[in-house]
Amino acid sequence: MTTRAIILAAGKSKRLGALTEQRPKCLLKLNDATIIDHQIANLRLNGITDITIVTGFCDDMVRAHCGPGFGYILNPVFDTTNSIYSLWLALREVPGPFVVMNSDVVFHPDILKNLLASAHPDALTVSFQSGLGDEEMKVKVKGDRIMDIRKDMNPAEADGENVGLLKFCEAGSRVLFAKSTELVARGVVNAWAPRAFQELCPTQPIYAVSTNGLPWIEIDFPEDLERARTEIYPRIVPGK
Repeated sequence: MTTRAIILAAGKSKRLGALTEQRPKCLLKLNDATIIDHQIANLRLNGITDITIVTGFCDDMVRAHCGPGFGYILNPVFDTTNSIYSLWLALREVPGPFVVMNSDVVFHPDILKNLLASAHPDALTVSFQSGLGDEEMKVKVKGDRIMDIRKDMNPAEADGENVGLLKFCEAGSRVLFAKSTELVARGVVNAWAPRAFQELCPTQPIYAVSTNGLPWIEIDFPEDLERARTEIYPRIVPGK
């Protein structure tokens, strides 16, 4: 039973330009809610209230906005590391089972519901689609098992895109922590968190759970935020 969540929110999000010069990406407004408000609401809707937020850039703003009732872990070297290091910091303090998500994903609550309901103990959500480009974190799937996950995959070989929403059981979280520790010890600290998932795939089964066409978006660029506000979020929260 997954009862904990980790939100990775340490990065500076330079690709959003002026929008995130003095504000972390997770505090950008969708309409009546920030991205992280939306994520917290989705977690609570699915019965998860034990939430840890990994902060870095504008740590004080995130803590002030979210307030008490959350766990906070500071990545003090957020400017020279990436999400794999933030994940490792969180895994040191948050034992499994857990859900982990990037703080820039806007998603329909049923996407999380379906992930939690999956019979697979360790799984990640995949948007099965073609026509992916260089920017997407691509996945290759055989049956329903993840065979590979990386940005530099040939798009022609990819089956879909990683949504940035995963779950691990207690045993799986221990294996993930061991792999993350190994990578950090090797100096792999400026990589995306999926690097750890990629290295686990050959020996530790991680399975794909489809979005089933439900709306979601990862916000990396100003045009992503605009699309989230005008197209995706209104489909998730009607009337917004």
